[in-house]
Amino acid sequence: MTGCGLVRSSSVVMAFALGLVAAPGPSACACDTAQKKDGVPIAELWVDPGDLTRRDAFHGPGGPESLPSTDTEFEVTGVDTTGFSGGYNVTDGERRWDVKIGREAQSEVVVSRALWLVGYHQPVVHFLPTWRRKGDPGREQASARFRVQSDHDSEGEWAWREIPFTGTRELKGLVVINLLFNNWDFKTSNNRIYTVQSRPPAPARWFVVQDLGASLGKSGWPIGNRNDIEGFESQRFIKGVENGIIQFDYRGRHREVLEDITPADVLWACRLVDRITDQQWADIFRAAAYASDPSARFRAHLASKVAECLALDPDSRVKP
Repeated sequence: MTGCGLVRSSSVVMAFALGLVAAPGPSACACDTAQKKDGVPIAELWVDPGDLTRRDAFHGPGGPESLPSTDTEFEVTGVDTTGFSGGYNVTDGERRWDVKIGREAQSEVVVSRALWLVGYHQPVVHFLPTWRRKGDPGREQASARFRVQSDHDSEGEWAWREIPFTGTRELKGLVVINLLFNNWDFKTSNNRIYTVQSRPPAPARWFVVQDLGASLGKSGWPIGNRNDIEGFESQRFIKGVENGIIQFDYRGRHREVLEDITPADVLWACRLVDRITDQQWADIFRAAAYASDPSARFRAHLASKVAECLALDPDSRVKP
């Protein structure tokens, strides 16, 4: 099954989409993964995911074997007091994990799963509703996002305007998809260059956006909120087009990242997202342990934003 599960899941949005949009075919985002920019393979940023229906949206890039056992007791090796959300460095004896607690934990898993599904490199992340610390067996810890740290090395940070992919549709598409989820935290410290073990022709270096939790809320100045359904529903996606450049309904910092995105760039990105199925969207929000009501509302508003994108298609026809 192809096409946008989000749009199909809402009769209101479906009616809108049917009136404005010609649905793209499954090959709408085909891309030559051997393409290079300044000698660097685009595959270090994005790889065409092919048939999305074959991807496990619930378990993500690590698969079911990467999910910690419910019997796991994690040893805390460090405490993170930086940023909006607190957290820990922990180990289960085999892998090292970065743990994030607070409101961002759920939203980060959702955005990470969606980016991975459509071909952008993402670390292994899971949401645990409860977990246990070694030495404190009688007390369950609060829900948290767990990200594997021991399966890659980091070469440092990368900046949106200072990497080889600047100006490419793949990098602009990454911005667009983050904006679909109202991620307003585009600071450089959230971007990492990973080195991983891989088998050619898969790349051994990845350009990754991590720490995606400032999403699914309302963008604002100087900061917005996160994981807030009312805030998320209060903003649309596109305000218009001026001189061939998209004007987004975005109210946060780092506006320079948005300044050269065209309707064609937005269409490319939204056609990728449009290939995620109903079941995969359900699995994405289930992986982050969302209750049914906020999950349905988040998905409905995402659907309306995808429909806004697809309405930019010059081949679409408004029906009488």
